[in-house]
Amino acid sequence: MEDKLFGCINIYKPKGMTSHDVVSVLRRLVGIKQIGHTGTLDPFAEGVLPVCIGKATRLIEYMADDKAYLGTVQFGKNTTTYDTEGEIVRTSDKKVLLEEIESALENFKGEIEQIPPIYSAIKVRGKKLYEYARKGEEVEIKPRKVTINELRIENFNPQNRTLELYIDCSKGTYIRSIANDLGEVLGAGGYLAKLVRIKAGNFTAANSVKLEDLKTKEDVEKNLISPLEYLDYPKYELNENEREKVSHGISIKVNLPDSLVVLTYNDELAAICKIENTKAILTKVFI
Repeated sequence: MEDKLFGCINIYKPKGMTSHDVVSVLRRLVGIKQIGHTGTLDPFAEGVLPVCIGKATRLIEYMADDKAYLGTVQFGKNTTTYDTEGEIVRTSDKKVLLEEIESALENFKGEIEQIPPIYSAIKVRGKKLYEYARKGEEVEIKPRKVTINELRIENFNPQNRTLELYIDCSKGTYIRSIANDLGEVLGAGGYLAKLVRIKAGNFTAANSVKLEDLKTKEDVEKNLISPLEYLDYPKYELNENEREKVSHGISIKVNLPDSLVVLTYNDELAAICKIENTKAILTKVFI
């Protein structure tokens, strides 16, 4: 039965649960430990969380990792965590105008340098940043380069001083930092009041399944997505002789440009390889 559990399931993570909580629920349902998610989503956030099951966990490194979010910024306050879960450390009565926001947002488009929140799981000198924060210890946080592919205003409520943003970005982008930094640029303070991930790679909220709707192993199996649907690489169908070689870890010749290639047999995943001068160097084999 375990062999059939091979693929990814697009979970809509509810607010209040950790990504690890979701994995734990799925492990109990299917009875196997080989399960892993493709990118942590904070407990206060909700939305798309792709989870790989069985040997599909070996494919996580090959999956598209760009993300898209709807984030609501609350102006007028700064918090220690840059979101609703932290303590308020500063307040401001400044009212911001839509024109000011539009101008300030230009600073956050394209490739930017971002300082991660002190309350994050990034490791510095072997310790997670939030461990330093909880002990009141100071630590140097180096900026990281991230890419904001698209950033646009979805809604602005000047009375409530709230701003909803659509953000399409690279892996590792902290939306909390964008909220905090935008508030700093505007001189009004700001924190992330709500966060919904609406896309992760090829997975969207529209085709996700609610965790609460999964009651049995059969429910999970029914919603598994084949790796061939979310691996964005050229495909090459093996013949019988090539399949035999690949199954024994033997390289074959493939007349395709140098790149990562998905090898298939009978339209099912057989292996991942890297083409170098028409030679298929096998990196992961599944047959």
